[in-house]
Amino acid sequence: MNFVASAPGRADFLNTHQDYKGLPVVPVAIGLRAYVLPVSWSDRFEVESLNLKEMELEHRDEFDVREVEYQGGKWFGDYFRAVAKVFFERTGIEPERGLRAVLYSEVPMGAGLGSSATIEVAYATLLAHAYGARLTPKDVAEICYTAEHDELGIPCGRLDQYGSAFGGVIVLETRPPYTVERLPSAGLLFVIVDSGVKHSTAAIHPVRQREIDRGLAELASLDLPEGLRRKLGARYYEVRWEEISEAEIKPYLKRISPTPAMRILFTIRMNELTKLAISLLRGRASYREVEEALSLPGGVRELRGWRKRKTVLGEVMNRQHELLRDLYEVSTPELEAIRDAMLEAGAYGVKISGAGLGGALIALADSETADRVLRAGLDAGAVRGWVSRPCPGACVEVV
Repeated sequence: MNFVASAPGRADFLNTHQDYKGLPVVPVAIGLRAYVLPVSWSDRFEVESLNLKEMELEHRDEFDVREVEYQGGKWFGDYFRAVAKVFFERTGIEPERGLRAVLYSEVPMGAGLGSSATIEVAYATLLAHAYGARLTPKDVAEICYTAEHDELGIPCGRLDQYGSAFGGVIVLETRPPYTVERLPSAGLLFVIVDSGVKHSTAAIHPVRQREIDRGLAELASLDLPEGLRRKLGARYYEVRWEEISEAEIKPYLKRISPTPAMRILFTIRMNELTKLAISLLRGRASYREVEEALSLPGGVRELRGWRKRKTVLGEVMNRQHELLRDLYEVSTPELEAIRDAMLEAGAYGVKISGAGLGGALIALADSETADRVLRAGLDAGAVRGWVSRPCPGACVEVV
């Protein structure tokens, strides 16, 4: 077998913490990849993690795809078991033999860069090539999402899997039929840093989801206009968020508990900022429209070309970070110190990437300032970092 499958990590460019609510999100694939190399055919399926081996941890998993059982306890092999199970169910392929494979990932775990989705997508891509299944990037993403969300019960959205499978900068509509639009990304350059503070999506997402649900229950008990009531729901994923304006719901948010009110307000404001940025990247919004919506200083209007576009996009990133910090409360003093240093070093905008409460930050920079921005983040406490342009999605290469 003379090929290797790989998939990129992803950073949250726009609309963090929105995919599980059915709102559009904008990930960017970065230049850190997971590689899965087939070793040989076998009676069973086997995956060896070189990363875990280097750490002198249990690093080999074996399983029978016809009788998949999960070990639990964050066992790394469960991701591969789930992907294999869903892959063969979806494709209808009945494997006559198993496959031994070796994994190496450049994407750090718990850093907000989609590490689990990256290995899932790389493994699904490997299986597709090895067993002759013709899958689209969307097919791969859906297999991996189903494996993590449905099989393993991890409360993730689709952002990570789609961002890794498609690559580049995309808009993912997270309601059926889950459409994807590739956005122009020439000229975009990002600096990503890992704060070194570990977090677990499973410990953050359910908490915020319950808080929103509590707010929805409190709103339902009020004398709401019928039009607004029809847009709401009992669960965070039932709400027609894109149809609700801040003006129509804000008077009622003042009458419910403060924390749920902040989470709901966050959702609406975050999405409005994202729509502005997407229109700008598509080339369908005038700078005047965006500048007025953001109340930018007059000096920005004198800028030209990519400098102007990056300035406006950076401001959207900054506003989104402030919402994540102030209304969703997923920042930390360590993240704020790193972010401040990167902004002072010349980044256009810096925001949390991933669930927050640790993990990564993503900055928009110029080629002239990127190294300085990276160094500033490291000097302020980040443990590692990278400069990356948007990168290709999952692929198979001959070796």
